[in-house]
Amino acid sequence: MFPGATASRDEAAYVFVGAPLDVSTSFRPGTRFGPERIRRFARPFDDYDRRTGMQFSECAVHDRGDVRAWDDAPEYLEWLAGELRGVVADDAVPIVLGGEHTVSAAAASAVDPEVFVCVDAHLDLREAYDGNEYSHATVTRRILDGAGVGAYPTEGTDGDSAGGDPGVEEAMILGARTGSAAEWDRAEAPEVTVVPPEAVPDFDVGARLNGRSAYLSVDVDAADPGFAPGTGTPEPFGLAPREMREVVRAVAPSAEGFDVVEVNDRDDGQAASLAAKLCRAFVYAHADG
Repeated sequence: MFPGATASRDEAAYVFVGAPLDVSTSFRPGTRFGPERIRRFARPFDDYDRRTGMQFSECAVHDRGDVRAWDDAPEYLEWLAGELRGVVADDAVPIVLGGEHTVSAAAASAVDPEVFVCVDAHLDLREAYDGNEYSHATVTRRILDGAGVGAYPTEGTDGDSAGGDPGVEEAMILGARTGSAAEWDRAEAPEVTVVPPEAVPDFDVGARLNGRSAYLSVDVDAADPGFAPGTGTPEPFGLAPREMREVVRAVAPSAEGFDVVEVNDRDDGQAASLAAKLCRAFVYAHADG
């Protein structure tokens, strides 16, 4: 259980759901251990938040546990999306603990936001990676183009879905610093906003949302690997933890769902500790907003 998640499901305003999918990680696997590590490294945190004056244990948080993953990613995403739709139907906010970034497609499908805000080192705008349309390197493309957890849009559709959920109005990718040539071309579209790491502190994401509903996804590799080495595809020259926290605080009042993904077991808990703290920052900022 995530520490302080003491509310029953019936009274919960926030529901933690572990999604330990680990099938397409392209460099260092281990995201299957992410949900457990995030919970473990949240244990030493104080219950009290000085900024808001809130106690985490009084924020009506419930931990549903993990949705056990299996090797068939499309089937798993459909199942996970169904679980998360149940959370949304209960008027609670889903908070997903990854797992590889692919799981965000299920969560965004369940929430159906107007804007997908993603804090990430990578664009994740590929149509496929190593022939896999359900790779973690395709997740933002899936959400943007309306693939969701259904059929992936065929090449040349310019964002019109061949099936699945309607696409979002806009994808904001904060902290991105790498991608293929084709991904950077896709990022030039008007419905995509890419903010490089050095520009994130001055980017007013709350003003850019302008009242639109959001889903917020944090890939822990957005952080410089000096802060969070325990991730599958570390990328230097990234964000500092405080910068990531400020994005979470700014987006949380507009967000109808949240995840932290790509934490693995390849460090001494730095990545998991950061992920856990960002989860708490989201709850405090959302409840206070």
